[in-house]
Amino acid sequence: MYRRRDSRRDQLVAEITNDLRRYSVDAQHIGHAFAGLHGLNPTDLHALIAVMDAELLGTPITPGRLGEQLNLSSGSVTALVDRLERAGHIRRDRDTADRRKVFLRYADRGAALAMEFFQPLGRRTDRVMADFGDAELEIVHRFMATMVTAMREHRDTVRAARPAPLRRPAG
Repeated sequence: MYRRRDSRRDQLVAEITNDLRRYSVDAQHIGHAFAGLHGLNPTDLHALIAVMDAELLGTPITPGRLGEQLNLSSGSVTALVDRLERAGHIRRDRDTADRRKVFLRYADRGAALAMEFFQPLGRRTDRVMADFGDAELEIVHRFMATMVTAMREHRDTVRAARPAPLRRPAG
């Protein structure tokens, strides 16, 4: 961040780092605007993104896996899923092979709300990407995928280093 930028590479690294930070902050603002518009808190929004990501990968998420991703207790996940299901954002589907297993999926109403809100952003990003050739997009994709992996590894390290929350004595 506050390093010398003697070479063009150092300048590019600094500029990319700053662009990533600004992109992250702006993405958070957009996400919070969607959440606020629909009565969602930040954890609700993170849960919806996790459900969406899992569906896009073709591997629907279970409540247990959602809890792991969000670093929540099973009781907190149950309350979260109940709240999102009541609001029409997600639905629970039983696994056809093992009826004990539950998958979380975007509900039609929740998907429609997200589509309506994020479609203008999608059109903007489509216009930006249209200016890049396939080879350039391959490089950008590799860069972004590697950055996501690095960020998640750091997130997991930070989580593991945090002390356990203090519990109040009962009574």
